[in-house]
Amino acid sequence: MHCIPHVVGPIVHPPRCYVQHHFQATVVPHVHPSHTTHVNHHLFQHQHYFPHTESVVNQVANQQIFCGGPGPFPWGY
Repeated sequence: MHCIPHVVGPIVHPPRCYVQHHFQATVVPHVHPSHTTHVNHHLFQHQHYFPHTESVVNQVANQQIFCGGPGPFPWGY
């Protein structure tokens, strides 16, 4: 004989939750320009010279005095 099974209400368990992450990459270009300026400096040095010399002049004078009469010495000169 077949017995008809007795069916009870189902037991419902809490669901298991799963999370799937989906990523998409977006490229954002950032441009950072730079510039180098080369400055060449040239200096003109104006050098002034003032050469100076010195000299010495010795002046000598002579006087010839003719005095009449006998000389200063008794015996004459």
